Amino acid sequence: MKDTRFVIVHAPGHRWKAGAPIFEQDGVHEHISHYRALLAAGKLHMGGPFLDEHGGGMMIPTEGLGRAEIEAFANADPAVASGLLQVAVREWLVGMKQ
Repeated sequence: MKDTRFVIVHAPGHRWKAGAPIFEQDGVHEHISHYRALLAAGKLHMGGPFLDEHGGGMMIPTEGLGRAEIEAFANADPAVASGLLQVAVREWLVGMKQ
């Protein structure tokens, strides 16, 4: 049986301040709090920001969550609603793991 997950990929939105560090972006702390709730519920495997010049980040939910639940959670992110981040939910095949 293959392990597929619906991962959440973030990119800077129209309110992202180019050149400003990620933790100084207006609204990023609310974004972090939003995902800490998913982590506390046992539904987030791992996540974090990309550290290159393109910004954004990725969240990898735990196994077994459906697209509808992940999309609803991702779109309820205050940073997405405010335009700080854009979000896409993509189906991902876990091809390798220990």
